[in-house]
Amino acid sequence: MKKIILPLYAILAFSCSLGAQNFKFPYQNPALPLDKRIDDLVSRMTMEEKAGQLMYNSPSVERLDVPAYNWWNECLHGVARNGRATIFPQAIGMAAAFDVDLMQRIGDAISDEARAKYNVSVANGYRGRYQGLTFWTPNINIFRDPRWGRGQETYGEDPYLTSRIGVAFVKGLQGDHPTYLKSAAMAKHYAVHSGPEKLRHEFDAKVSMKDLWETYLPAFEALVTEAKVEGVMGAYNRTNGDPCCAHPYLMQEVLRKRWGFKGYFVSDCWALVDFFAGHKIVPDAPSAAALALNTGCNLNCGSTYPQLPAAVAQGLTSEQMIDANLRQLLPTRFKLGLFDPLGTTPFDQIGTEVIACEKHINLSREAAVKSIVLLKNKNNALPLSKEVASVFVTGPTAAHIQALLANYYGQSNDLRTILEGVMGKVSPQTSVHYSQGALLDEANRNPVDWFSGEAGAAEVTIACLGLSQLIEGEEGEAIASRHLGDRDDIALPQNQVDFLKKIRANAKKLIVVITGGSAIACPEVFEMADALLFVWYPGEQGGNAVADIIFGDAVPSGRLPVTFPMSVKDLPPFEDYAMKNRTYRYAEKTPLFPFGFGLSYTNFTYSNLKLSKSKIGTNETITVETTVTNTGKVRADEVIQLYLTDVAASVAVPKYALKGFQRVSLWPGASKMINFTVTPDMLKLVNEKGEKVLEKGEFKIFVGGSLPAQRSLELGAAQYLEGKISVE
Repeated sequence: MKKIILPLYAILAFSCSLGAQNFKFPYQNPALPLDKRIDDLVSRMTMEEKAGQLMYNSPSVERLDVPAYNWWNECLHGVARNGRATIFPQAIGMAAAFDVDLMQRIGDAISDEARAKYNVSVANGYRGRYQGLTFWTPNINIFRDPRWGRGQETYGEDPYLTSRIGVAFVKGLQGDHPTYLKSAAMAKHYAVHSGPEKLRHEFDAKVSMKDLWETYLPAFEALVTEAKVEGVMGAYNRTNGDPCCAHPYLMQEVLRKRWGFKGYFVSDCWALVDFFAGHKIVPDAPSAAALALNTGCNLNCGSTYPQLPAAVAQGLTSEQMIDANLRQLLPTRFKLGLFDPLGTTPFDQIGTEVIACEKHINLSREAAVKSIVLLKNKNNALPLSKEVASVFVTGPTAAHIQALLANYYGQSNDLRTILEGVMGKVSPQTSVHYSQGALLDEANRNPVDWFSGEAGAAEVTIACLGLSQLIEGEEGEAIASRHLGDRDDIALPQNQVDFLKKIRANAKKLIVVITGGSAIACPEVFEMADALLFVWYPGEQGGNAVADIIFGDAVPSGRLPVTFPMSVKDLPPFEDYAMKNRTYRYAEKTPLFPFGFGLSYTNFTYSNLKLSKSKIGTNETITVETTVTNTGKVRADEVIQLYLTDVAASVAVPKYALKGFQRVSLWPGASKMINFTVTPDMLKLVNEKGEKVLEKGEFKIFVGGSLPAQRSLELGAAQYLEGKISVE
């Protein structure tokens, strides 16, 4: 890695300054304890200056040498909205890799690019939005309903998978330096938030204490207690009556007291305006500012906290409360080294050559390859030979850049569409024809069909269908959405299905590639396709990754982090936040594709399931052991999954609950022994009061390559093994 070379005079000045403790103000001295530095800085500011520091676009305080700082930055799948950066697959796709090591490496790469961008921005005097080191990611909301347009930003529907992927990502972003953060991550949107987008500024998400603690809170708890995430963002909506950005129970009782959170809390952007304009729980902006501040919302992304002096004057809050919030907010800037002399942190030397470097681009391609899920492969239609005589590439997402990017994305000068990936993979003599053939979500205005004939002439047709960020996403970003980013139906747009029917009527071999960030109910497509790949929004190298899979340079190994229902009719009302009949854990209907499902080009078998004990006490752990063998003909990765079922629970519990997963790579004929540890905490149920309780009785343990359900076996998933234990 190249380093920023500081001028000799700067190095000498820095060294002399530290050695002589020649600081204008004590808060600037890195040798002092953090609390002393913060006390010094707070004590020197006026109330108006302190209120300004509680805004996301904190102004400079020139008389105290405090530089301006904009807290708002994004890096959902790469540094976003600030020019060139490596674009990784969208979050839901990265979750589909079921790979915590990969996720931590991605976080590390992103934070390297973040530091490089920050270093060069500050060196040039740029301190605006998207140029800081406080990143408002990851989104660890539970993707409970596929209609939610922002579900693509999450790690899926399962609390355990979300926790493991989220913890790894935060560790990668924040680094492991004993003193300094490389960047500051954030867990959002705390805590019960997953649509509808059109109601988020006024909606009250009502949940039972059981659902709250069993489903909606575990990932937040893991990121706070394990990953030591630096920030938490409140959601727009209310939860059980209180707004999430002024929620005494969630923000104080749970987050600060029970979990011991030491970082900063920020409102979602302009969420405090919703207090009086949407939720109508206070009359005006000063009241909203006071309510949020008094409940511990340390930072306002929006326009409300400039009203804090007025709120103090009206007796709604106090300067002491401003000080208390500032003392919870400022440590983050100090831990990032933002008040220290240049050269103090090891990250000051990260240069711009790391931005979109070859290593990071290769990592993006690796992530995209591992995220791709093979849903069908009739008669081994895939992989294709690179020497195939002719290929017809068609469909609305084949050359669609937005189908790579998803939302919250950076910029790249090397975006590879699926069409480009195919073109870069086939041999020179292969004839490749391309035509878009269909629009994304509406029927062609021109009725002439020149496309099905092309399919009949080609040896193979690759039809690229699906969604893009234009159809599903956040409230104001999905410009082709009729529901402010959400979907009212979860089927593939009907015009695409009709288009595929025409193609199928003539195609000799039909490979269907679907892009999307959520579950798509596509039973007709499944029936028509010879092979079906779900590739999410695969990032800048997405086309190359898809081609790697199609032409056999890589073997598919992604697994679904969400359940694909047969139809929207199988879902409860969108506004209902109860978990009954939702996700693989509580759904009653047979899905099109189950959670955890994904096929391979090889076969894996499981054998010799062994439990270290069949009966355990309430304080004991057990070891689960099995052997996995690649019985096929190619080297490939397998994702081994461990599920638990509480057979004798006193309350309703999940049918299955993911409690462990491991990704392994095996050569043909090779075997590997896999071990999982099952702890008492994994066996606890959550009762109606939201309490975790370990009850005595029988538990089933399942280990295999997918969810242990009949539908998984019907679709050709790897087998699973079953064992039993009892708690005495």
